[in-house]
Parts: sequence; structure tokens; C-alpha cells
Amino acid sequence: MATNASPPLQLATAFRPLASASGGGGGGLLAGGGVATGRGFRGRTTQRWVAARRVASDRDVQGPVSPEEGLPIVLNSIDSSAIASNIKHHAEFKPLFSPEHFSPLKAYHATAKSVLDALLINWNATYDYYNKMNVKQAYYLSMEFLQGRALTNAIGNLELTGEYAEALKQLGHNLEDVTSQEPDAALGNGGLGRLASCFLDSLATLNYPAWGYGLRYKYGLFKQLITKDGQEEIAENWLEMGYPWEIVRNDVSYAVKFYGKVVEGTDGRKHWIGGENIKAVAHDVPIPGYKTRTTNNLRLWSTTVPAQDFDLGAFNAGDHTKAYEAHLNAEKICHVLYPGDESPEGKVLRLKQQYTLCSASLQDIIARFESRAGNSLNWEDFPSKVAVQMNDTHPTLCIPELMRILIDFKGLSWDEAWSITERTVAYTNHTVLPEALEKWSLDIMQKLLPRHVEIIEQIDEELMNSIVSKYGTADTALLKKKLKEMRILDNVDLPASIAQLFVKPKEKKESPTKSKKKLLVKSLETIDEVEEKTELEEEEAEVLSETEEEKVESEEIEAAEKEDSEGELDPFVKSDPKLPRVVRMANLCVVGGHSVNGVAEIHSEIVKQDVFNSFYEMWPTKFQNKTNGVTPRRWMRFCNPELSSIISKWIGSDDWVLNTDKLAELKRFASNEDLHSEWRAAKWANKMKVVSLIRDKTGYIVSPDAMFDVQVKRIHEYKRQLLNILGIVYRYKKMKEMSAEQRVNCFVPRVCIFGGKAFATYIQAKRIVKFITDVAATVNHDSDIGDLLKVIFVPDYNVSVAEALIPASELSQHISTAGMEASGTSNMKFAMNGCILIGTLDGANVEIREEVGEENFFLFGAEAHEIVGLRKERAEGKFVPDPRFEEVKAFVRSGVFGTYNYDELMGSLEGNEGYGRADYFLVGKDFPSYIECQEKVDEAYRDQKLWTKMSILNTASSSKFSSDRTIHEYAKDIWDIKPVILP
Repeated sequence: MATNASPPLQLATAFRPLASASGGGGGGLLAGGGVATGRGFRGRTTQRWVAARRVASDRDVQGPVSPEEGLPIVLNSIDSSAIASNIKHHAEFKPLFSPEHFSPLKAYHATAKSVLDALLINWNATYDYYNKMNVKQAYYLSMEFLQGRALTNAIGNLELTGEYAEALKQLGHNLEDVTSQEPDAALGNGGLGRLASCFLDSLATLNYPAWGYGLRYKYGLFKQLITKDGQEEIAENWLEMGYPWEIVRNDVSYAVKFYGKVVEGTDGRKHWIGGENIKAVAHDVPIPGYKTRTTNNLRLWSTTVPAQDFDLGAFNAGDHTKAYEAHLNAEKICHVLYPGDESPEGKVLRLKQQYTLCSASLQDIIARFESRAGNSLNWEDFPSKVAVQMNDTHPTLCIPELMRILIDFKGLSWDEAWSITERTVAYTNHTVLPEALEKWSLDIMQKLLPRHVEIIEQIDEELMNSIVSKYGTADTALLKKKLKEMRILDNVDLPASIAQLFVKPKEKKESPTKSKKKLLVKSLETIDEVEEKTELEEEEAEVLSETEEEKVESEEIEAAEKEDSEGELDPFVKSDPKLPRVVRMANLCVVGGHSVNGVAEIHSEIVKQDVFNSFYEMWPTKFQNKTNGVTPRRWMRFCNPELSSIISKWIGSDDWVLNTDKLAELKRFASNEDLHSEWRAAKWANKMKVVSLIRDKTGYIVSPDAMFDVQVKRIHEYKRQLLNILGIVYRYKKMKEMSAEQRVNCFVPRVCIFGGKAFATYIQAKRIVKFITDVAATVNHDSDIGDLLKVIFVPDYNVSVAEALIPASELSQHISTAGMEASGTSNMKFAMNGCILIGTLDGANVEIREEVGEENFFLFGAEAHEIVGLRKERAEGKFVPDPRFEEVKAFVRSGVFGTYNYDELMGSLEGNEGYGRADYFLVGKDFPSYIECQEKVDEAYRDQKLWTKMSILNTASSSKFSSDRTIHEYAKDIWDIKPVILP
């Protein structure tokens, strides 16, 4: 399956010597041969060679080796002068920019290449050792990996932050300025991708053998601009200056097919032929662990076609578009994350993306399995060597793709392939929103992936047989209900074997001859004379002889029985031509995997009791909970060094970075005034950084003396940024009704900070962004209000912005409608950094509140079990809105925030039914509770001693929310993998 576009990579890697003691030259990873002597990168006179091999290959590479028999040296004692020389070497001899000026951007690229030198040694050794030991390896497939900047994280995990800072200082640069040159890798959007990246960090740190697989999006989701019209989108440019952290593996590529048809060969196997073929090319990004040599891999796929697919004839004839058509069709697959799917073309492109991820990754995984197995290849061993985790439903096609490869290429039977697939694949559910449980058009999939549809149809039929076996046929109403809920194919005709169970029998008919006889006998019973009866019988006998009568009657009975056996088909068995035929991807995930997990305790219960209840009844042991977590390295140690130093000082070590249980030791100092003083000073320093960030990105000047109140997440109605901004509008209105003195006495100064992207086609979410920015424009220029209230929308929210905002935040809002947020991860990051949460009992909020204590969490709003009843009450016209809610809507409509017409936005909160109406997300219901809770926030913040204690206790109680804990649970309960320590 693999296309080796080049011969096996032959590398002898060495740290180059310095050209002279005064500078020039430096350390760099060499491709090719050569001899290196003199003072190496580690600052001592020696010859250092490391045998390297292509990470995707299992073939040995020849070359000089180190004194440690080819194993890499641990890079934790390198001096800053050697690093400076190495950086200078990359700047001078691997120039990406003009050599005349050593700019911060050039310094960043040279520094990144220097760090990559260090990473590659451990990276190659990790892969070699996994290969040698033939360990079971986990593969995490995700459409998103929101990595953030790599430089700070890499040197932090290598424990070289100080050395690199000093080296750059020697070269006339500041580490912070250099790291700020790095654009965020535009490989994700929100919590799904951020979680995946946290998992990769924990997997490497905990020494688990695992790789990530994703797509290399050229233009990301989009770069968000905030203008007077609200949000505007332009393409991301993160790759324009090159991405120094990736290694392009042109020799590792796989063919991916679309369209075509399925035929049966003379060998009895199915063959998918014709169609459109593209090539997926690997790009590898090393993922270093913290305080360990383990360096795992994130493999990203780009898409192209071979050069021969360029139509040179068409080009020379002047038809340039046609000449490049094949390349464009291939390359656009990896242009944009989540391309708009309202058009048929958009739907096809999204499905192509998902299949490319699944097909290329599985081909790569299988090639590695076969290579490691060597002559002892046994496909029954596959699940004991490979674990595939599907992060949400995007990689669902892994299931039919693995079946296709095993059956069509490896010659396994259906039952053998199904057993292997089911034991290999597992599914993480991330949503309870119906629209987010993907459903693909069967017609589109049939055209694009015809062989996969055949496999899905068979899986669906076998599922239905299992349902019939479990529930029987006596209660057809129950059976219909289960089939309707559980089928993979929705609104698709039932197969004949199942359809015949839903035949309505017709009333049994008698043959005409028998009916005639019965009538005759009945009439005879009214005649007293037997003689008359006999005469009639004789007359009947004359009409039909005895043999003829039996023959006719037999034929009539047979015809009647045939008609009865056909009966009437229940309409349930047929599809409705007015409705689309779809493939329910989440159902396929549940059926095809051995494990289904939610990502917070409340979410996992909703998954079991509501979203997949029928599946839970059938396979209860498949379902489990794995509460999300975040890496304490990036989200505490590196993004909040001030607070981290304080924690390490008071605990007595920095062991908490690897063992967050040790954070609990802070609890005994929660009332200590010296700790309070240091804690507040760290918060102040972080707030000052955000003051600068806000000024740079928005032009607004805010006061660090105000409370920093933050809500940063994807813009969505269920996340209820609208509730937040309406609360701010209410606060502003009340301020305007007071005298200056009353305002100061009644309100704590606040800077209300928003950040997040609305999908380009999500009109209501974009209206919310526009509303927030309009409120900001009015409030921030109101001289009567001054620093008592500022509203900020930080444009183009990403990981780097989060790394600045989260350490500076004091109140964080996680206010989704109860039961609608699967987990959330930003809530965990805020709590870890001593921020106090205001929120509903939703997602991981429930567990955070349990851990930090209800007195250290501001709770409001309806609970999950109440939501259905509240919506029903609304539909029945029984809901009575709070006067304060009506007041704030009227204030918005008064035009105080500009000329934009907010009727559509406010109208969504009104009425009792209808699309886009009736306040589906219960903003009006929770509004009174929300503003009353915000009054409690003000009260608590005025008591800075109390607030600081609450902040310390949030950090001290956040150990559960480390992704290290989550990964240990996945490894033990789902993947069955063990840590592998490099020798």
C-alpha cells in the first residue's frame, strides 16, 4: 500500500563542531555522511554520532554510531554557549531569510531548528525501541490537534528553558520576543483539538507508546478579524514562512481512492476499481515528553497527486485550469478545517477529508504492524499490538476501512475481520447535540465510497439481526422502536430478512367452492324434508364430479394461502422518499468499537441514559467515563511561571508538574498571609501582560485594578455568550441609572473579556459576536462609566492568547445550558491557575465543584434533569419571563448600542415555539439566577482575603484534572498499553 517515493533515508547525524572559538558554525543535524570533530553542541571535545533511521521505516540505517551503541545522549546539561553557536549555525548555513539581518523572526526559525536537533535524537531512539520491543501501540485519530506554539513547550519539556534564554541573550535577543514570532499551528479550533494535544503531551510524558494522526490544513479554520460589521474571516497564514517543527516524509505516502465501482474478481474478492486516486504524504512532528527521553510522533497528512497527473498537453493548449485540475482536487482536501458543508460540494469535501485521515492512517498502521511482525505475521495478533481511538465521529470510517483492507487485501473472512476490527477500535463521544452526531447522505457516500457502503450495509443488517435476537418478534412495537433508534442506516428500506417480520396478515379467505357448499348446507338446514336435501346434493353432484371438485378446491385454497402469505407490508419497512437517506456515524462507532466513553461523569450518564440508551441496554460493558484533563506542563508550568515558582516554593519541589496530587499540599497554607501576598503579586504580573495584549489587539486601555472576568470558547448558542453579554448590558443599564458615588459603592470594577470564533456559516453566532462588539464600543467610550466596566472582544482567539488570558483571569464563565456541554477543558485550565468559576451544573463543572468545594464555585441555573420539562413548559405557554429580562431586551432594542437591528437575536429569546424562537437554550429562564449570582461574585471580590483563599483552594484542588490521570485511565481501561521506558 505504501508508495516509497524515494529510497530508504540514510542519515548519519552528528552535532557539528564550532568553526572557531569566536563563533561561526554551530550544531546541526546532518543529512548524509561526514566527519565531525571538536567541541560539540554539549560543550565538550568529543565525536558524537547518532544512528538515525526514517521514523516511518523499520529498515536499519548504516552510519557511525555513538559510544553508547547508537542510543542518544540525554540533552539536559548543554551549556548556553554551545546552544548559541548551534542557533548561529542554523541562522548562517540554513538561511530562510536575508543574511544581512538577524531579525527576531530569523532567530525564531534558527532556534526552532536547534531545538529540533535535540528532539530528533530522542525521537528516533523512541521509534527504534518501540520497533525493537514490538510493543502494543495506541493511535489517536483526530480531525483537530490544537498544539499552540511549540518552542516554549519543547525547551520546557527538555528542561532547557534557562539555557536557551541565556543563549538568545548572548545573540542579542530575548526568549519571550523570539517565541512570540511563532504562529499557532492552525490545526484545530476548540476543545476537541486542544484535548488531543494535551493527550499527546501526557502520552509522551508518561512514556506510553502512542502516535497521533491528523490532517495538515494549509489555511486552518480561518483567521478572525473584528470590524464594525462584526466577525470577518480570512485564511490562516501559519505556513507562509515555513513550519520548522515538521519533517516532510516524501517517501511515506499512500494511495487514497474516491468514486469508482465495485466488482467481484475471479478470486471471489471484491475489487474497488476506477475512480479518482490521490496521494497522502506524511509530515511528522516530534512530541517530546517532560523529563523523559520519550518523544512520540504526530503524523499529519497532506494530499496531492503524482506529477504525471499534471496535464501538460492541456496546459500547452492554453487550458491551464484543466491542466491543474487533478492537483487542485487533491490539494483542496487539506486546505481548510471544516469547510462549509451547506453545498453538495462542501459535503463531498468534508467526507473526503474524513476518509483521507482514516485510510492513510490505517494503511500506515497496518504497514507498521506487518513490518514488526516479520515472518510471524498473524492477523489475530493485530488487536494485541494496535489500539485505534476515534476522537469523536470524524474518524468513523476507520471501521469500514479496516474491514475493507482485511477482507479485500488480506484475505480474511467477514467474521475474522469483524472480530479484529471490533477489538481494535474505540470511540470517544464529545457531544449530546443532535446536529453534532454526524449523519452523512447515503447517496453521497454511495457515490464517493461504494465499497464502504456495501460493508456498512452488511454491518447494519447484522446489527438488526442482533436486535431481533435480543428483543424477539412478539412485541413488534418495541422491535420497531429499537430498530428505529439503533440502525446505522436511517430512512433506508429494511432488508428482506427483517422486513418479513413486519407483514400484516390479511383476513383468511375461503375458496369459492367451499363457501358455496357452506351456503348450501345452511339453506338446507331450513328444509325439513331430507328428500329435498338429497335431490339438491344429487344436483350438485351433476355439476361437478367428485374428482373435479377436489381439484378446483385445492387450486383455490393454494391461491388463497399464497395471497395470505404475502400479506400487507408495514409502512415501517420502507423508506420515506420525502426524507433523506443517511448514515448515522455515531451509531456505527458504537456498533463497531469495543469501548464508548464520555468525557465527564454527567456527560457519560447522559450518553448511557439518553443519547445511546438502547445500545447501553444491549452492551452495557462497552460504556465508560473518562473525564477530560489538561496538561499541567503547558497550562501551568510554562504559561504561568510566576505562579508555578510560588507553588514549588511552598510545596518544597516542582514534583507537582508530574504528580498533580501534590498540589493538595497548598491547602494547609490557604490562609497564610505571606502566600496570599505572593499569590496576588503573581496575578497582578499576569494581568499587566493582558493589559498590554488588549491594547495591542484592540486598542482599548483597561485597568489592572479591575476584576478580570473571562469567557473564552467557541461561539455557540448553547455556550451562552448571549447570557453573559445580556448580564453585562443589565449591569451597564443599572450603572447609568445611578450617581457616580452609587456606582462605586454598588459595583466592583470589571473588565469583561470575550474570545472565540463563530463558524463562518453560523449566522446566529456571528450576530452574538457583533452584539458583543457593539456593546463594547458603547460602554468603553462612556466617560460616565470609566474603568468601572470595560467590555473586550479579543480577536482571533487561539492557544497563545489563552496562555496569556488564563493566568490573568480572576473569574471565568462556564455557563452553558445544563446537559449540553460534554465536558469542557478550559474550565480545568482556569481552576488550575487559581481562577474562580461561575457556572451551571454542566460537563466537568460538576466535578470541579465537587473537588474545589461548593463554597469556592459560583453556581446558578437550571439543572440537566429539569431542561426537558422547562422546554415543555415554554411550549405550552406557561413560562413567565422575569421583568429584569424584559427590561434588558427592551434596552437593547432602544438603539443604545447602535443602529444594527437586533430583532432576530432578541426574537430568538421570545415566543413559545418555532425554529429560531422559544429560547431553546433557556437564557431567559436562567437570567435572574445568573445576575443574582453575579452580585455574590461582587460581594466576594470585595473581600480580597477571602477571594485569594478561594483562588488558592481552586489550584490546590485541581489535581484530578490533569490529562496524565485521564491518559492512565485510557491506557488501562481501553487501550491496554503499558509505559515503555527507553534504556
